[in-house]
Amino acid sequence: MRNKCFIKATLLSSLLVLAGCASKVAEPENYSGFLKDYSSLQETKSATGKPVLRWVDPAFNSASYDSIVYNPVTFYPEARPTTQVGQQVLDGLLNYTNNKLKTAAQQRKPLVTTPGPRSLIFRGAITGVDSSKEGLQFYEVVPVALLVAGTQMATGHRTMDTHLYFEGELIDAATNKPVVKVVRKGEGETLNNEKTPMTLATLKQVVDDMAADAALFETKSGDSK
Repeated sequence: MRNKCFIKATLLSSLLVLAGCASKVAEPENYSGFLKDYSSLQETKSATGKPVLRWVDPAFNSASYDSIVYNPVTFYPEARPTTQVGQQVLDGLLNYTNNKLKTAAQQRKPLVTTPGPRSLIFRGAITGVDSSKEGLQFYEVVPVALLVAGTQMATGHRTMDTHLYFEGELIDAATNKPVVKVVRKGEGETLNNEKTPMTLATLKQVVDDMAADAALFETKSGDSK
């Protein structure tokens, strides 16, 4: 009996340690390749206090630009509908993301279709979604396939954490070089178990948070974050 109690206590301690190691930002293995270079990204806080990875050209000054070319957000790589997430959900997620981020961009600068010498070009992508046993770190990132990963625990079903990954950048139209890059890992709603399908509602708040931060984003002089 003592041995059984010891084993249970050790297992519980190990799981608690794993739970405390959850990363709030994307790890290098989560990078999709949508951005050409990730080496300059640094962990920082968004305008609303969310942890993000970001890089800002030290010479970047928003006042130097008078318009934004908004390229619609895409899935990268291309999304594939599954039995858990159908094409309707994929389309809804992409449409909702574009509506929110485009509105946020319009709050910053007028949107144009043809870049001028004082234009910023926005490009972004939803690069993946993962799910994990709540409080544990046995999870698998599935780029854009939106699959619920993981296996049942011996004790039965557990609720699942969900995350949406996003990568984006602003490019100076005159130089064709990035001036802002960001990689986000946003936490969505939990699922009842690994068989529960994802819906737009599962990830809606993640998109809302990204749009709010895009509208409020400001840089300080010399800020490289």
